[in-house]
Amino acid sequence: MKVKLSDVCSSIYDGDHNAPPKAAAGVPFVTISNFDPNDGEIDFSDTSFVPVEYYESLKPERRPRKDDVLYSVVGSFGIPSLVKDNSEFVFQRHVAILRPNELIDPRYLYYVMKNRDFYHWADSVAIGAAQRTVTLGQLRTKEIELPEREVQVRIADVLSAYDELIENNRRQIKLLEEAAQRLYKEWFIDLKFPGHETTPIHNGLPEGWEWKHLHEFADVVMGQSPKSEYYNDEHEGLPFHQGVGSYGKRYVIDGTFCTQPTRIAKAGSVLFSVRAPVGRLNITKNEIIIGRGLAGVNHHDGKQSFLFYLLKERFFEDDLLGNGAIFSSITKQELLALSFLIPDSVTIDRFEKITSTIDEKIKELDNQGNLLAEARDRLLPKLMSGEIEV
Repeated sequence: MKVKLSDVCSSIYDGDHNAPPKAAAGVPFVTISNFDPNDGEIDFSDTSFVPVEYYESLKPERRPRKDDVLYSVVGSFGIPSLVKDNSEFVFQRHVAILRPNELIDPRYLYYVMKNRDFYHWADSVAIGAAQRTVTLGQLRTKEIELPEREVQVRIADVLSAYDELIENNRRQIKLLEEAAQRLYKEWFIDLKFPGHETTPIHNGLPEGWEWKHLHEFADVVMGQSPKSEYYNDEHEGLPFHQGVGSYGKRYVIDGTFCTQPTRIAKAGSVLFSVRAPVGRLNITKNEIIIGRGLAGVNHHDGKQSFLFYLLKERFFEDDLLGNGAIFSSITKQELLALSFLIPDSVTIDRFEKITSTIDEKIKELDNQGNLLAEARDRLLPKLMSGEIEV
């Protein structure tokens, strides 16, 4: 049976159209950049905040609650997200909020909107040039297949089993990263490295340690965006990345591809965002083309794990450095001129030996998560179309 989304939702709204007041603390304010494009998970680690009074002044239909489905509708449209609890947060008009009624299982609605057919529909109806938009009117009149409620639940159960495994892997990765970062802090910030009790101190530093500029121990490749006609979604050429995602994402995932190599970051490079927000970090698994919003950083001696945690300890939130009238940015010269306290090579090697084991486990879990996501995404349209019965 085909129904309109307005038939299975008690409300379909978007966020506030006015810029919200900012606050040092309060209710998180999320943007589309906080949405993981692959599974819709929202990263709250680097949001700004709005006053509680502002949140409470919004219409109930604009305040997310458990089982709502969010959907990005402006610019990077087509990313659905299932709200899993009643945590308070807000967003602007770039995100639509669909509140399912009793006719539809919220998880089923999420997977309907995650299906590639739904994205192709959104892509075909989006309006505008600079920022393409899927309107609320288009969403409300969009028709979807609605099987019996029991079938909806069975389909959602099958697909959510994959998501639960993916989420478990993500939690393990986060714990491993936190363990490595704690080790870095213990050794290189608190100076409780192996043998610290007997290491001589000279001029306030352990023997063999010294302050160095980034250019003294690492190379930097600045990105340069290729012409738009060379971009494609057909996996031709090399993966192309323009910016870095949210914190906590250890590896970048292949997105748009490009057939015109410009500036390339080799596999294992630390990616550093050089345009607003400045200072976000990822690692690339594969050789990729990097756009002008990124720099690829590589340690002269291949100590990439040490380099990653060194930079991550310094850049723990957005825009800790940078300039620019419209948005923050940093030049190659400014990046290379940054100074860091660098331990002796023996201590770095010890750290690398420990963290390389952690990194391999992270890579293994990340690969498993990607395979699970691929299996889920292959299964999703077959379940939705009835090709596979449940």
